[in-house]
Amino acid sequence: MALNAGCDLNCGNTYLHVLNAFYHGLVTEETITEAAVRLFTTRFLLGLFDGSEYDDIPYTMVECSEHLKTAHRATLESIVLLQNKNSILPLKKEHISTIGVIGPNADSRAALIGNYHGTSSEYVTVLEGIRRYAGDEVRILYSEGCDLFRDKTEPLAQDLDRLSEAVTVAENSDIVILCLGLDETLEGEEGDTGNSYASGDKADLQLPYCQRKLMEAVAETKKPVVVCMMAGSDIDMSYAADHFEGILQLWYPGARGGNAVAEILFEKESPSGKLPITFYESLNELPPFEDYSMEGRTYRYMKGKAQYPFGYGLTYGEAAVESACAKWEGSGATVSAVLCNTGNVKICEVLQVYMKCEDHEKAVPNPQLCGFQRVELLPGEKKTVTISIPERSFTVVDDNGCRFIGGEKFSLYVGLSQPDERSIELTGKQPVKIDLCKA
Repeated sequence: MALNAGCDLNCGNTYLHVLNAFYHGLVTEETITEAAVRLFTTRFLLGLFDGSEYDDIPYTMVECSEHLKTAHRATLESIVLLQNKNSILPLKKEHISTIGVIGPNADSRAALIGNYHGTSSEYVTVLEGIRRYAGDEVRILYSEGCDLFRDKTEPLAQDLDRLSEAVTVAENSDIVILCLGLDETLEGEEGDTGNSYASGDKADLQLPYCQRKLMEAVAETKKPVVVCMMAGSDIDMSYAADHFEGILQLWYPGARGGNAVAEILFEKESPSGKLPITFYESLNELPPFEDYSMEGRTYRYMKGKAQYPFGYGLTYGEAAVESACAKWEGSGATVSAVLCNTGNVKICEVLQVYMKCEDHEKAVPNPQLCGFQRVELLPGEKKTVTISIPERSFTVVDDNGCRFIGGEKFSLYVGLSQPDERSIELTGKQPVKIDLCKA
């Protein structure tokens, strides 16, 4: 069925049965030939037979200083600051004598690299990154706290065997960095036998039970806590948001990601990442997996309030869009905005433009991202930023999948987040709204 529908390539073993399907009259030789021709044409165009420019790249380019700098910058720009109560971050070494680093992902290499990875010549975990950055000025205490998902860390131990150690570390620390989350043994592709559940689907958005118990135990110490969440998907942050001061979403930060995490924690760099997905309150907000309608899915169609919305992310400074305007440019539009850093630290922010068609029945219900630009600002600096909005942003799609220009009236929202109620609640800032009508 897939081959007849135009799916030329199967990355598993399903197409090993193509010959048998041919003998049973389920697929024709012409269809098989067409798929093979298209696939091999692509491979020829990529130079896989005659050679390509990539064949001339020497092995010594692997992990060269230029590439390592790019990887480091990518990690810095991807980390998202979700919560910063009482400005617990950034950490000031001169005000701290002891840091407790706790959690199953604190010293985990697996939690750095996700899946689909090679082997690095060096790994720097979050624990190692903090040790390197803090140096001899700050004492670092460490506890694994719990296993990633099993009841115990040692086979002959009692359940939750490291909780008491974690509590002791927390009680003897000025601040706790709590490293939680998943790794490739817990999330991956469905049917992936390297995955503990042999499935890419999670039963819910909760952390494993042992990690939830670790959060509760650390919270009872009443010490200030920054959660560093390492995962490639939405995790329920409700308990962390209610009981801890800071939350950083690290994703899988890369082989040497611990260095970048430390720079963010200690203000060498200000966090500038924005969420590329929606963090829901629970799976109850989403339709069944087999329902292919967009009802309630993604920020463009959801009806309720997200736990943390698409496009959301804080910095250590204070930035605001002072003004914005838009005009038609050919078949698209251009938005100009004045962005100001009103804080006292250098920051990097992401100016975002969302658009909603107001007068066409096929328009998506919520404003959707149509342009963005990363902007660096010194303390007190103002910059005028121009973003081009392509013609495609002003199109709609009908039930047959046909895309066309739809509507005459559009609302543009220019700010540092979505214009949704939850983003405004979290940031305390409302994007500038622009009414744009076709002449």
